[in-house]
Amino acid sequence: MKRILRNFLMLFFATALLLFISCDTKDDESTTANFSSENSERAVQVDGIAEGSYAILERGYVENEQGPTPKTMSSLFPDCTTVEIVLTGDGGTIVIDFGDECELNNGAVVSGKISMIFGAFVNGTRTISYTFDNYTYNGNGVEGGGEILREIANQNGNPQSTVNESIVVSFPSVNITASRTGMRVVEWTEGFFNGNWFDNVFEITGNWQTTFSNGFSRSGEVTQALIRELSCQYIVSGRLVVTQNNESGEFDWGDGTCDNQATFTYNGEVYPITL
Repeated sequence: MKRILRNFLMLFFATALLLFISCDTKDDESTTANFSSENSERAVQVDGIAEGSYAILERGYVENEQGPTPKTMSSLFPDCTTVEIVLTGDGGTIVIDFGDECELNNGAVVSGKISMIFGAFVNGTRTISYTFDNYTYNGNGVEGGGEILREIANQNGNPQSTVNESIVVSFPSVNITASRTGMRVVEWTEGFFNGNWFDNVFEITGNWQTTFSNGFSRSGEVTQALIRELSCQYIVSGRLVVTQNNESGEFDWGDGTCDNQATFTYNGEVYPITL
């Protein structure tokens, strides 16, 4: 059983399999070709950091695009957040400053700044450029940014954003960085424009590539929309195929329950995962 799971990990670098390989193995086997439980753990951390940071960015834009947040609105951002807004005609800038440390109302701990520059609406769409400035998410550094094409309403009548991202994630106490590039389509399916953040639900599709400075790399493609509830720190449902060296397996986040459980399927075998 140990050998099967070890070979499985070497093929797919799957996140939760590190829970299965905690049994004793030889050092030379666990580090072959840079395939290790540490690489697997960091890969899924990058996914969570990227999705969590985008949710913060999205809410920061929604709450402030027309000026300061009304006192009657239920905000994601507590008093430790400072927002600077400059409106210039049909566009403007928003700078969200979290200072040295700020715990948001959904439990995420962040620091530094997120800056957004947006232009006028053209045929129901608006382009937003965003950058991370000395920004951390739950202790992990994030640099870079991207561009968002935001639609007031898609074919379903929901707000939607197409996100092209290029970020570099660093980890505390480890001299390894992860570069992630990709395209995501984020449809806001519930809770939009009602003044609250805790009932916001998003459907995420797309694909991305993550490459680490130690040579490890992994690609991911959504095959069933990932469902993100802003009130939950985990993705609650959806499927993602991960691929390396022409081999692939599939993550499944379940039935919509907010928990830390998922499954990974490879070669017909289903493995339970604790995220």
